Amino acid sequence: MGRGRTGGRDLVGKKPAPFASTRPPVRSRPAGRSRLRLDSPPAAFLLLMQPSGPEAGETAPAPAAIQISRIMRPDDANIAGNVHGGTILKMIEEAGAIISTRHCNSQSGEPCVAALARVERTDFLSPMCIGEVAHVSAEITYTSKHSVEVQVQVEAENILMGAKRVTNRATLWYVPLSLHNVNKVLEVPPIQFARKDQEEEGRRRYEEQKLARQETKERNGDVIVPVINPDRQSKEPYTVGYSQSSLIHLVGPSDCTMHGFVHGGVTMKLMDEVAGIVAARHCKTNIVTASVDAINFHEKIKKGSVLTISGRMTFMSNKSMEIEVFVDADRFVGEPQDPYRAVSAFFTYVSLSKEGRPLPIPQLVLETEDERQRFEEGKNRYLQTKAKRQAQMQPLTQQ
Repeated sequence: MGRGRTGGRDLVGKKPAPFASTRPPVRSRPAGRSRLRLDSPPAAFLLLMQPSGPEAGETAPAPAAIQISRIMRPDDANIAGNVHGGTILKMIEEAGAIISTRHCNSQSGEPCVAALARVERTDFLSPMCIGEVAHVSAEITYTSKHSVEVQVQVEAENILMGAKRVTNRATLWYVPLSLHNVNKVLEVPPIQFARKDQEEEGRRRYEEQKLARQETKERNGDVIVPVINPDRQSKEPYTVGYSQSSLIHLVGPSDCTMHGFVHGGVTMKLMDEVAGIVAARHCKTNIVTASVDAINFHEKIKKGSVLTISGRMTFMSNKSMEIEVFVDADRFVGEPQDPYRAVSAFFTYVSLSKEGRPLPIPQLVLETEDERQRFEEGKNRYLQTKAKRQAQMQPLTQQ
């Protein structure tokens, strides 16, 4: 388990989203693989390096990969000892922010910071446990005129046995925002590709995520009525209304970047928390994050805003459940502004026994036509994901 209104805008190549780093760029060490080892919470994430590089207009070489590492502590995990999915998402986002900000400042020009615009589907391949060390590796794999694609891999290390295993892979998209004007999106230095097909494949991924973001915007008017203290005794168990949950969070300085906007990783951790509460209320068992569909950051969230993070179950199969999460922001400090939808995503959870084996998911009771429609939409997403996974596995079985 980890941690809405209309008006969202497409950020990749257009309007910016919340920046996800913690300090202004400084000069880097010589080129090479950088390792940032942390024994303190992710909030202490350090360095945004601004190496010297080619002059503006020149093509930059692909930047060296970076790795951040941190041991997982009891406050990172649920009562069963499994690390919250939101904790991992936060580390993934911070690694992406570091390497993308470094790259965007690799040429002479206006200094900038990288803002998270989108996270592609992320699968949790294996649970991470207390006492293991999380190694998060990030590298830039594509750049467009105004966006950076970062691919991240997470490994868990058992430091007693020395064994490592891959737990997560993720793809994130960032846009560079001027340090002097947060509403100004700067151009990204292009990277060199070893082969032409790598560039073409990257361009295909870029166009696909642009289309997916547009489709998300079109359904962004959906509303979840916040449920803070519901009378669950009046609701039937296993209904959407019974497990639906909300959190209220006041955005403070520790949640924000130097621009005064919320870190993308902080938002994802809160979303995972709400989704986990929904899943636990429905199953009443130990639950873990299995995957996160694409997370779209529609609008920036400013310090002093009140966030309403709401989640509801939309679909369940025999072994998994899909939970839709919306983040609505309401500014009551500074200039008044209508509440708006800032972020949206679908989380998938599984239920586990005490031995860590998957358990059947209780049947979701649908009461309204809207719930039935959302269930069918979730079923289509489930079948599409299943078919895509089987297509990816087929070439491997034929080798």
